[in-house]
Amino acid sequence: QVQLPDSGGEFVQAGGSLRLSCEAPESLFTRSFLGWFRQAPEKQREFVAAISETGTKSEYTNSVKGRFTISIDGAKDTVYLQMNRLEPEDTAVYYCAGFSSQDGELGYQFETWGRGTQVTVSS
Repeated sequence: QVQLPDSGGEFVQAGGSLRLSCEAPESLFTRSFLGWFRQAPEKQREFVAAISETGTKSEYTNSVKGRFTISIDGAKDTVYLQMNRLEPEDTAVYYCAGFSSQDGELGYQFETWGRGTQVTVSS
């Protein structure tokens, strides 16, 4: 389903930091890992990061390694993405997502929820 991102969004200067959060709804079925996809205009949806629901396994796309850190609060069923040293290339709509697992590793099945958060990084 096509949805508009949340109005306003987040605006950050290059080199700055931002933290996103997603609370998984009870209805979410695919939730062995929780994390984010992002999508910039005219580009394909890109995996960003995910963490297992136990908090013991994390995965990141190469472009954000060393800059982004994902964490999870199991009691709140909420995942957090701390984004540091942001770059203009990080500008995109960020979507909360649940992921499957395969042999304890991040799987390829996923589902998203929410309207997404627009993150704009200025140079």
